[in-house]
Amino acid sequence: MRNNFLSFVKKESLHILRDVRTMMIVLLIPAVLMILFGFAISTEVNNLNVAIVAPNRTEGVRQVVERLANNPYFTVIDYDSSIDIDKVLRSGKADAVVVFDEDYEHLIAQRAEGIDTHPAIQFIFDASNTNIAQTGAAYLQNVVSADHTRQELLNLHLLYNPQMKSAYNFVPGIMGLIFILICAMMTSVSIVREKEMGTMEVLLVSPVRPIKIILAKMIPYFVISCINLTTILLIAHHLLDVPMSGGLGGIITISLIYLILALALGLLVSTLASSQVVALLISAMVMLLPMMMLSGMVFPIENLPTVLQPLPYIVPARWYIEAIRKMMIMGLPLSAVVKEVLILILMTFVLMGVSLKKFKDKLE
Repeated sequence: MRNNFLSFVKKESLHILRDVRTMMIVLLIPAVLMILFGFAISTEVNNLNVAIVAPNRTEGVRQVVERLANNPYFTVIDYDSSIDIDKVLRSGKADAVVVFDEDYEHLIAQRAEGIDTHPAIQFIFDASNTNIAQTGAAYLQNVVSADHTRQELLNLHLLYNPQMKSAYNFVPGIMGLIFILICAMMTSVSIVREKEMGTMEVLLVSPVRPIKIILAKMIPYFVISCINLTTILLIAHHLLDVPMSGGLGGIITISLIYLILALALGLLVSTLASSQVVALLISAMVMLLPMMMLSGMVFPIENLPTVLQPLPYIVPARWYIEAIRKMMIMGLPLSAVVKEVLILILMTFVLMGVSLKKFKDKLE
């Protein structure tokens, strides 16, 4: 019986290896998506074009302008005593204009003495792109307030991601999305294909129990998923510079649990789909939006309407992303994400149980 089971595993493995196109898709797409999303999805603002208006070019003004010019996030395109601000912004030449008051030095001195005055500097942004306006304003404030008089009033510390790199935020989310889409898609399409070709009935009359046949089909895809996991972790760490602060062993452990959960979800999809096209649609489309919207990948779960806030509790990606973010970025050990691990294990058993029961019911 054991030899029969291993034969089924070997048969499925050979079937996958012979299909070069599928192998290329399965192995390359996760890596390509990781690189694409890792670099494309970014809340960082680079090469922000800034125009400077300074009626009096004092030493204090010169120091601030030098800091802006030497900062890699900014490109000073103009530095004059007067500029048509509206024209510069409307033409798209500048994303922001920094305006120094003509009494800049005097105002700064008064602020240092605790005297309340009107602002010494104005930031004027083109807010048609809210991401650039919000992020750019924060960057400008940090650069401009780098002098000692402002530091006495404000001491800002950014923990875990001091450089505010977008990859730190998006990589855990992308991992959760890729694994569940690819694994669920591979498993569901493989089983539904057997149904469409009529070979599933042939397999079921063999001496091997139906459950073992399903497991035999899932094992090769689990191995492929492990290869994808290795590739993605290498890209995240070496190409996107995402840390593995919480320990590689813990990250791999929780990722393997999540991969099994994703395969179980694919099995469930295969019991619901009548064709490969339907299986692809359910795996790619029906799961994609809920995963993105309800997992905390795109925006915080707390920002959801009150009515929708209970929904993320049943989304597996939410718990995986939270755990990976804590371990990768915050440097917490596996013991600190026990709740997330237990929830993922429970979801895996529930999905596997429901899937196998539905599969049995279809056979009867």
